Amino acid sequence: MEKLKIVIVGYGGMGSFHAQLIKNSLEVEVHGIFDISETRQQNAVENGLTVYGSLEQVLADEIVDVILIATPNDTHKVISIQALQAGKHVICEKPVTLNSIDFVEIMEIAKQTNRVFMVHQNRRWDSDFQMIKDLYETRKLGDVFQIESRVQGANGIPGDWRHLKEQGGGMLLDWGVHLLDQLLDLVDSPLVKIAADLSYVLGDEVDDGFISYLTFENGVKAIVEVGTTNYVKLPRWYVKGTTGTAIIHDWDLKGEIVKQSNVEFVVAPKPIKAGEGLTKTMAPPSEESVIREIFEEVEMNSDSFYTNFAKVIAGEADPIVKNEEVYRVMKVIEAIFKAAEIGNSIDLMELQLH
Repeated sequence: MEKLKIVIVGYGGMGSFHAQLIKNSLEVEVHGIFDISETRQQNAVENGLTVYGSLEQVLADEIVDVILIATPNDTHKVISIQALQAGKHVICEKPVTLNSIDFVEIMEIAKQTNRVFMVHQNRRWDSDFQMIKDLYETRKLGDVFQIESRVQGANGIPGDWRHLKEQGGGMLLDWGVHLLDQLLDLVDSPLVKIAADLSYVLGDEVDDGFISYLTFENGVKAIVEVGTTNYVKLPRWYVKGTTGTAIIHDWDLKGEIVKQSNVEFVVAPKPIKAGEGLTKTMAPPSEESVIREIFEEVEMNSDSFYTNFAKVIAGEADPIVKNEEVYRVMKVIEAIFKAAEIGNSIDLMELQLH
């Protein structure tokens, strides 16, 4: 199969990161870029890429198969529609649009033009998420009933446009779109209720963090949290099941699984001094009653995002990131904004997210 030629629109941090990743692809190659920054244009020339003078030039070039959009969030819709109508396949960064209605319009045009449109929900390929997914699917903790997913830092909101509401800034759209996509891909059950709180402690017009509480029809409850003012971070993942608990501390994948040993007779826990009192309930379990395992990285057996994208175009595979799934994430984000605004939980069954 001849390599698909890609032009990256927006050659900033994420756009140039795409270019580096695609270098190793057997199915796609970066042909060129379009960016209004002269510095980025020069960087592209130095990297041996064609630099286009306008988006119109890109769309008119018949050699170009794919447009990869890595521009600020508020421009995704317009560029996507123009590219699809010009007969190009499209990879779009996330969040795909600022609201679900705009995304529906893109999906309809992709169908009309018979072009492939996929959103780069790349963190489905993260090693930490794959470890949690394997843990959940293989029931290593029995029936999982609580999932806590967090990313936290202390550097505030990055960049410039991410501080602006009109350009789709804020952490719910920036990081929430990743964590919610992971959670909805993990738990195969309708989401029935959401409560949330957004943080504005840094004084921006957009949220600098959020915490959301999600309840699924199968009984699983989840906490999804993003913070940019956390000088001491909580674990990346904390998962509880009926027979054990698992933790992943950070991006270095250091973690642990502690579960019941199923030994028939064990020594009962002894009371410990806790502050000015005694407790048996909160005492550590006896050593023979638990098994401690290193939480090991798992091998992902699916294609990379770019390989899958190329196979979808060739009619050889279904998309790993389906547009219907992306739409569901957008609807959940809107529900989180609404729940935070009204200060109350929202029943999601009426939104038909499943």
